[in-house]
Formats: sequence, structure tokens, C-alpha cells
Amino acid sequence: MSEITDGILQAVHLIVTLDPEVMQIAALSLFISLMATIIAALISIPLASLIHFSDFYGKRAVIIIIQTLYSVPTVVVGLVIYLLISRSGPFGFLGLLFTPEGMILGQTVLIIPIMTGLIISALNGVDRGISDTLIALGATGPQKILEILKEARYAILSAVVLGFGRAIAEVGVAMIIGGNIRGDTRVLTTAITLQTGMGGFGLSIALGIILLSVALIVVVALNLITYSLSRDAQWIMGGTRG
Repeated sequence: MSEITDGILQAVHLIVTLDPEVMQIAALSLFISLMATIIAALISIPLASLIHFSDFYGKRAVIIIIQTLYSVPTVVVGLVIYLLISRSGPFGFLGLLFTPEGMILGQTVLIIPIMTGLIISALNGVDRGISDTLIALGATGPQKILEILKEARYAILSAVVLGFGRAIAEVGVAMIIGGNIRGDTRVLTTAITLQTGMGGFGLSIALGIILLSVALIVVVALNLITYSLSRDAQWIMGGTRG
């Protein structure tokens, strides 16, 4: 019990004093996960829209495959990316292995299926009457797609945030592709794994608290953004009616 208490006290000290190593690890984790989320969103939103608004043979099978990829082990994704970007791999010349850029690539690949599948579900959840109304009003194809995306914006935002949560919390890709190099590719999850194995509970708890805090901040920010957008929409509708 004293070991846990000492670890918590040490963790508080590391956070309060803004320990340079702890801050560096947290900042790198946040940067890598944010970049991966942004890139994945830029790919997933158009891809999900293309799948949802297109009619083609095997569409249902494509969606099932995407949904199946939700549960792919992160170590498998890490292994595949490792083989592709290792020195003997087809993309080894890019020099991405054991770099933050390589970790961004790995996390992006990991969360694209999750975000794509959730966005497709969000688009499926939009009332079909809206599409019929837009067509009746003479909206073009791109205009219809844009309006439906606006209707699903809250669910799409949730999908993006969930993708960020999966990215910042994963271990396998970060460990295999990044190598957990101190001061270079060591992130929150890999540092916690390493320190726990070495008995460094103080640093592990400190990093765990930061990881949970980041998740809390993201969720609170999502709720504030959703609430703000909802209030704006209600105000606009009220003004229009007036």
C-alpha cells in the first residue's frame, strides 16, 4: 500500500513541478495523436461520403469489412506498417521507422476504419426525408451531400473525437513503429508500459493521470462545441421564424 501512496505523491510532484521529461512525453503524444486524427478525418469524411452516397455492387460487403477492421489488434497494424517502412520494405527509403512521422502514419491507418465506419453510420442516421426535400427544392448532388453532412455534423464530430481517443490510448503501433526511444518517440502509453515494468510507479501514475486528463479535456471540449453549435442553430431558427 505504501508503494502505491509513494507513487501517487511522486506523480503529483512531477506534474506540479512540470517535470521536463513528463511534459515532453505528453506533448509528443498529443502532437502525434492530433496529427493522425486530422489526417484520418481528411481521408475518412470524403471516403465515408463516397461510400454512403454511391450505389455499387458489394457496398454492404465493403461496409462489413470496414466495421470488421474496428477490432484489428494494434500490434497487427504495427507489424504491417513496420514491414512496409522497414529498411528492407518497399517504403524503407522514406526513413519513417522509429520516427514520430512513422507513428503518425501508423495511428492514421489504425483509426481510419473506425472513423469511416462511424461516419457512414452517422450519414445513414440522417432522416431520408431531408434528402427528398433537397431534391424537390432542386438541390444539386454536391449541395445535397453538403447539407446532409451538416445534418450529421454532431455525430461526425463524435467519430473524430473517438478516433483521437483510440489514437492517443494505443500501445502496439507506437511501440513497434516508434521503438519507445527516450526523447524521440516515447509517448504516454509506451512510457507507462516501460516504467511499470521497471517499477517506476511514480512516473507511470503521473503519465496515467495526464492521459486521463487529456481524455477528459477532449470529451468536455466536444460537449462544449456541440452545445455551442446547437445553441447557434436554435438562435438562427428562432430568428428566421421571427
